[in-house]
Amino acid sequence: MTGLRPTAVLLLLVTALFSNRSLAQTRQEAQKMSPPATSPASLEANSARVRVGPGDLLEVKVFDVDELTQDVRVSDKGDAVLIFLGPLHLAGLTTAEAQTLVESRLRDGNYVREPQVSILIEEYGTQGVSVVGQVAKPGVYPVLGPRMLLDVISLAEGLTPLAAHEATIKRRDGTEVFTAILSDNPGELLATNVEIWPGDTVIVPKAGIVYVIGDVGKPGGFVMENNGRASLLQTVALAAGVNRTAALSKTRVIRKTPTGFEDMPVNLKRILNGKSADIPLQREDIVYVPPSTARSLLFHTPQVLEAAASSAMVYTVVP
Repeated sequence: MTGLRPTAVLLLLVTALFSNRSLAQTRQEAQKMSPPATSPASLEANSARVRVGPGDLLEVKVFDVDELTQDVRVSDKGDAVLIFLGPLHLAGLTTAEAQTLVESRLRDGNYVREPQVSILIEEYGTQGVSVVGQVAKPGVYPVLGPRMLLDVISLAEGLTPLAAHEATIKRRDGTEVFTAILSDNPGELLATNVEIWPGDTVIVPKAGIVYVIGDVGKPGGFVMENNGRASLLQTVALAAGVNRTAALSKTRVIRKTPTGFEDMPVNLKRILNGKSADIPLQREDIVYVPPSTARSLLFHTPQVLEAAASSAMVYTVVP
C-alpha cells in the first residue's frame, strides 16, 4: 500500500472494526447514497448482463472507507490488484458477483467488519459493437455504455432490403447467444429492443428467398417479407400471377432437404379455386408452374430447376 503510513493503516483498521455506527444505520445511509432502485427483476437482469472483462477500468468503492476507493484496470489475465487483497481474478464475473467476492475477502481478512462494496465499470476494454450481415454499413461502432439494439442498427445505417426479420446477438464474453425478432409490429419490435453492450456482436442474417419459375408473369426470387413467412398463393401473386397457358394442376414445389431434393406435386388450380388449402413455403423453395404443352424436357429434374431458380432475378417487395 503506497502512500499510507503504518499508523494510518492501523487507524483505518480500528475505525472499520470498532465503528460505533450500527449495521442498520450503515445500510440506511448506503441506500441514501445509492441511486434510486428499479424493480428487483431489473437489477438482477442488469447484473447478469454486465460482466467484467480484460482491459476494463473498474471503480471500486467500500462504503464509509474512503481509503479503499480505487480505480483499477483489469489485466489481460483477468486480474485486478486491489488494496489489501492484491491480485483478484474478476474477469467473467458479473459486477454483482465481483462485489460479493471483494466483500467476502475483506470480511475474511478482518479488514472491514461489514463491508459494502460497489463496483462500476467505468471504461470497457472493448469499446466497440460489431454489426455484421445485412446492414447498410457493417463494421465496428464505438459505444461507451449500453445501447439499445435499434440504436446500434441505426449506427450501421439500417437494414438492407434482403435482411431477415431477426438479429442474433452474441455477448462479448461468449456466455450468451440469442435471437431478437425485428417485427413489423411496433409493439413487438419495442418488446425485443434489447440492450447491447460494448464488445457484443450483432448479426443480421439474410432473409429467406423463394423462387417462382415457369409459365408465370414475372419469374424470379422473392424475399419472404412477412416476418419470414410466405404461402404458395402469395408467392405466385408476387410473380405477377400465372399465364393462360400454364398447366396449373401440374405445379411442383421443389424443396432441398438434408437428404436431397423433395419434389412435391401441387394442384394450384384447386388452390386458386378455393377447393384446397393454401400451403406454406420454406426459404429456398422453388415453385415451378409448367406450361400446358411441355416445350422441352429441360425442366424435368429438380437439379435443373434449382439451377434455373438460382439464376433468376431476386425481387424485393416494399409493403
